[in-house]
Amino acid sequence: MYANDYLYNMAEDLVIDLSLSKEEKYKTLLPQIEALIAGETNIIANMGNLCAAIKETFNFLWVGFYLVENDELVLGPFQGPVACTRIYKGKGVCGTSWEKEQPIIVPNVEEFPGHIACSSLSKSEIVLPVFNNGNIIGVFDVDDTQLNTFNEVDKQYLTQILSFLSFE
Repeated sequence: MYANDYLYNMAEDLVIDLSLSKEEKYKTLLPQIEALIAGETNIIANMGNLCAAIKETFNFLWVGFYLVENDELVLGPFQGPVACTRIYKGKGVCGTSWEKEQPIIVPNVEEFPGHIACSSLSKSEIVLPVFNNGNIIGVFDVDDTQLNTFNEVDKQYLTQILSFLSFE
């Protein structure tokens, strides 16, 4: 067995106690995601595992990335139902987060001007910009079937989780 074989043989399961509070789940999840993507240089693989870990832990409706390509956000790795493939800058929650380069928490998507309904099941949403060397390269989008799901706790921990991604 080689020294790096553990990267290929690591456990595929997360250890999350579903009875924990949201913040306790994030605190438990943080080191597991960091370990999961440590040593892996493929950003798409890491984005995919990050989405799966968050979806599995919180059972959100949709968790995924949209990546900047020319003047659009293009669907990247995600977990959940099929999604919109392309979003223009300034359109919907994702396009607005991209344009403003800041996180957006939407307690009720029906009340967000210009919301793009990729799924009628989505009721609340959080979108965070993804940066590489100070430049926005995409957004991280999480949707849920319940109203008022997301708050500053999600923003804080999702920002920290996104900081684990390496674009080298």
